[in-house]
Amino acid sequence: MKITIKSGPLSWRATIFATPTGKLIEQSLPLKGKASRWGQEIYFAVPVAADLETDALELVAKGDLGYWPGGRAFCIFFGPTPISGGNEIRPAGAVNVFGRIEGDLSDLNKVKDGDEVTVEKSWPNL
Repeated sequence: MKITIKSGPLSWRATIFATPTGKLIEQSLPLKGKASRWGQEIYFAVPVAADLETDALELVAKGDLGYWPGGRAFCIFFGPTPISGGNEIRPAGAVNVFGRIEGDLSDLNKVKDGDEVTVEKSWPNL
């Protein structure tokens, strides 16, 4: 499923994968939250309860969308976090990667703590 992530005048297109967590996120759309920043990660709480999947990751890739069960959080990864070594992208704990942002990620750095973030279905969604 294609989605749009927005914060103020900024927006990004992304794809949600057909994973158990991806399906839960999809069923919860639209989502809205207040951004928290942790290095080059944006996260916010969502009304989704999912356990860690068997393929949960402790290292993610730039552009990955993840769900962190420890904080019931929707996470957007676009660079190193405070616990990353070198250029790796290390979440605070293992996450279920359920999607990926497409295209340029540079504007993600403009999202600040407390900014509103919305996630909604993109149209058309075939």
